[in-house]
Amino acid sequence: MVERKLYYTHNINPRVAVAVARHLDSPVEFIRYSPMGEDREAFLPLNPNSLAPLLVEDDRPLWEADAIALRLSQMAGGDFWPDDHAVEMMQWVSWSAHHFTVAGAGLVWHNHTAVSWMGPPDPAVVAGIAEDFHRFAGILDATLAGRQWLVGNRLTYADFRVASALPYAERGQIPLEGYRNIVEWHDRLNAIDAWREPFAGLD
Repeated sequence: MVERKLYYTHNINPRVAVAVARHLDSPVEFIRYSPMGEDREAFLPLNPNSLAPLLVEDDRPLWEADAIALRLSQMAGGDFWPDDHAVEMMQWVSWSAHHFTVAGAGLVWHNHTAVSWMGPPDPAVVAGIAEDFHRFAGILDATLAGRQWLVGNRLTYADFRVASALPYAERGQIPLEGYRNIVEWHDRLNAIDAWREPFAGLD
């Protein structure tokens, strides 16, 4: 019997990994930890980045949310990361990582996360990030016109990944007004328990 543990925090990328595991009913034990705090030294041999999420299978570590999502999807049968759409999947995963989610997460950081110790954000910095967000949100909104999901006419990890920052939209002041297709798409995601409340019942 393989022992699998998924270590997480309540940040954007770990949230995605936990949502995937809950959605796929993955056989993992969920453990909240502090990779940049009290648990740092103990976990550096497993994840030299000192970040979450971290999947450990019989002492074999795997870090990075996308790699963990792929592993969990393979364990579940692969439909959530379909081989027949592998290139298109990577297109959206990469686009999220380098563009859309970078902008969304930047707004969350400056408008919410960092405020408690850095004070109000620099308006010029936030305006620049918001400009990037609008650029990429326009692309996503146009793509979602006439379709329910991003890849293969079915829910896949591409949807979870691209939507990574949207659960934090209100606190991060992410400007979704005017992007009806994005809002409706995220409403569909929020109808999925694992996406809406991935940490339900966890620490």
